[in-house]
Amino acid sequence: MTSDAVGGAPARARALAGAVSLGVPRPGRRVLVVAASAGVLAATLLLGVLVGPAGLTPGGVLAALAGAVPGTGVRTSLTEQQQAILWQIRLPRVVLGALVGAMLALAGAAYQGVFRNPLADPYLLGVSSGAGLGATLAIVSGGALAGLGLPVVAFAGGLVGVAATYALGASVGRGARSSVVIVLAGVAVAAFLNAIQTFVQQRYDETLRSVYSWLLGRLSTQGWSEVLTVLPYVVVAGVVVLLHRRVLDVMAVGDTEARSLGVDATRTRLVLVFAATLGTAAVVSVSGLIGFVGIVVPHAVRLVLGGSHRVLLPVSMLLGAAFLVGADVLARTVLSPAELPIGVVTALVGAPFFVVVLRRARLS
Repeated sequence: MTSDAVGGAPARARALAGAVSLGVPRPGRRVLVVAASAGVLAATLLLGVLVGPAGLTPGGVLAALAGAVPGTGVRTSLTEQQQAILWQIRLPRVVLGALVGAMLALAGAAYQGVFRNPLADPYLLGVSSGAGLGATLAIVSGGALAGLGLPVVAFAGGLVGVAATYALGASVGRGARSSVVIVLAGVAVAAFLNAIQTFVQQRYDETLRSVYSWLLGRLSTQGWSEVLTVLPYVVVAGVVVLLHRRVLDVMAVGDTEARSLGVDATRTRLVLVFAATLGTAAVVSVSGLIGFVGIVVPHAVRLVLGGSHRVLLPVSMLLGAAFLVGADVLARTVLSPAELPIGVVTALVGAPFFVVVLRRARLS
């Protein structure tokens, strides 16, 4: 048996990924880019914690965070009330925003990779429509569904939407055009679920305010419960997607070429779509529907750093987290003491930016 046979598909995938020119930065530059992105995220997280009427200071916050590490003995200048605000209000909200933003951006990059479409969206396969319908049913029911909790029902609705999309796509066709069929099936399922949601909203118009408040997105938290709810899903989905970053580079040249090198494109697509959808459904279930993060962030990173998923995926994850935390800061401050829905802020910021990057892509 040859060494190539022993190495199998992963070795061949690495060989082709190295041969395909996707604008891969040199290893030293990759580390620098990821470190810079992490620095941007750290600065944004600190800003998110500081902004507000409680009067938290950067030194006090950093000392409080350092003092939470066992054995450091660092004391903070924050009062007990300020520490309670930090640990029970500000930090949970900022961490939740970072998790949601990171997952949406990572899912967007994964979808764009597996479908070879830079405009693919995390809500492409009916996740948002299913979660929106589930949330609407939970709000208007006032019974058994409401007892399960809105996040649980929204999560289940997102998964149902994706299952319906894949069932419809599988019944229509397979083969080289399977990814196109799946996308079209997602559009059809989303339209059907949105129609049901609209019907339900009209029948229970007294709940419209609550429904729209969820649909427009929000990062309100009750301590750390929302963070702990979504964290396992984000970790699992993130690990699965990041482990496939080299294989995504191989799939960029087409399914036929990938299969000739031992990469099962259909299976890989299914695994990545399932992982990205699971993570997306989890974060959407607690944040509501927040648009543009999964399109704008990966697309902007791709324009600046190239299409290699070895760089695109981790940088999109870090900058997606920073983008949503920054958007939440704007949502809390623009109309203070009132608060804008964060989905409105991401649309207002993301839509013009998306137009700019599209024009740059066309002119380049």
